[in-house]
Amino acid sequence: MQWTEALKEVSALESAGDAGEIACVEYDSRRVRPGAAFVAMRGGTTDGNLYIDAAIAQGAAAIVSDSAEAYARLRREHSAMPAARVEHGRRALAGLSAAVLEHPERMLAVSAVTGTNGKTTTAYLLQQLLRSVGRRCVLIGTIETRVGDEVRQSIHTTPEASDVLKIFADGVRAGATEVVMEMSSHALDQERVWGIPVDVAIFTNLTQDHLDYHGTMERYAAAKARLFEGVGAPPPRVAAINADDPAWRQMKRAFRGSEVVTYGIGPDALCRAQRIRPTAAGTLFDLDTPSDNIRLNSPLHGRVNILNLLAACCAARARGLTLDEIAAATPNLRPAPGRFEVVPGSGEAGFIAVVDYAHTDDALRNLISLAREQAGGQAGRVITLFGCGGDRDRTKRPKMGRAAGQGSDLVVLTSDNPRSEDPMAIINEALAGVRETTAECIVEPDRAAAIRLAIRAARAGDIVLIAGKGHEKVQVFAGRTVPFDDVAIAAEILRELV
Repeated sequence: MQWTEALKEVSALESAGDAGEIACVEYDSRRVRPGAAFVAMRGGTTDGNLYIDAAIAQGAAAIVSDSAEAYARLRREHSAMPAARVEHGRRALAGLSAAVLEHPERMLAVSAVTGTNGKTTTAYLLQQLLRSVGRRCVLIGTIETRVGDEVRQSIHTTPEASDVLKIFADGVRAGATEVVMEMSSHALDQERVWGIPVDVAIFTNLTQDHLDYHGTMERYAAAKARLFEGVGAPPPRVAAINADDPAWRQMKRAFRGSEVVTYGIGPDALCRAQRIRPTAAGTLFDLDTPSDNIRLNSPLHGRVNILNLLAACCAARARGLTLDEIAAATPNLRPAPGRFEVVPGSGEAGFIAVVDYAHTDDALRNLISLAREQAGGQAGRVITLFGCGGDRDRTKRPKMGRAAGQGSDLVVLTSDNPRSEDPMAIINEALAGVRETTAECIVEPDRAAAIRLAIRAARAGDIVLIAGKGHEKVQVFAGRTVPFDDVAIAAEILRELV
């Protein structure tokens, strides 16, 4: 793509020079190579304008800056360097990337999921439903990125626009026609998804999380609602909204598209799960729609997974699947890794150990409720191990402690990812909530030792919940990140018992 042509898709305040052919667009100076355009933009933790000289040293062919000061310095010190100044760095990154990659976003139908909990599971289920009828898909989410059959590691739930568009371009080359992606509140607020046309937008729920970033629940909800307005692109064609969640009307009011489909178990939903019957293998329920009804046999357990599956079914119908096709695919669906994942070796010692990503008070309550349901009313106990992340919303820590204590017979309070904070300081804030309940509580800041304590405390018929990290394979401390896998550690401890 010629530099002058690419610039036409960016609202440049001023520009100078012609870079000729642009090979790629980068926002990280370390990834710049000859022929690249470097977009220097201000972010939450750093300012890309500080790395303009580094990008030039790496062979950048052109510079785009969202700083008047940095642009003026660039013109003084590197007057021959083609450059442009823009008001919005991320919008420029999206526009230039789309142009250079020949607009892969226009060749794919995008289904996007937002919400506090359930994004990953819903995205996984929807992608499987689409694949069941032969659609080739791109999946972008918290756990992994999939391009057709290729699996890649995910660094962020929703990457920067240039990275998203590169994945889209890879998907187009691989023959994909569909994208299923999680859109986090951070990405929507920061406009990391600027210009991406969403066909089907899905809302799962809204509970307290990320207030360290958003500040208030009102701002958090408003960030989620941006998906339904359209972020630098026309609004979605269809919105699938969880009518069982109190925030559903706000999402519906924000929607600017043509068709709203509400789902749920309660009376406000158009698409409802009715005549629900839990089974040892999963859940049977009727999917009632305004036009039809069909029986679904889901291998997933619990109310929360009924809602996740309803969301995926509504989106799949919006993408052209019939109810019969959905019903045929549902028994073969698989849960996402780290979401109520039963640890290998569970059951051989007479009890079950489960790893789950639950890291909010609402998610803990849902997890514990699911564990009680799995126990089937038997006399076994629920033992819940959890911790709270450092450098994140502190106000949810006692709420998580209260949720764990109210639902569990034994709570093991430990570290999650303490990051720069003192692990014991985090634990003490969560402990205040546990102490409002009657649950017995053990404090062990070493997570591996805590898992050992929880498992060794279990008796026949118990369920041990290891919550908070789910699919994650590392633990983050101040200045260091260490390998850590809840599933692997729990499996090793279980092997010692049998």
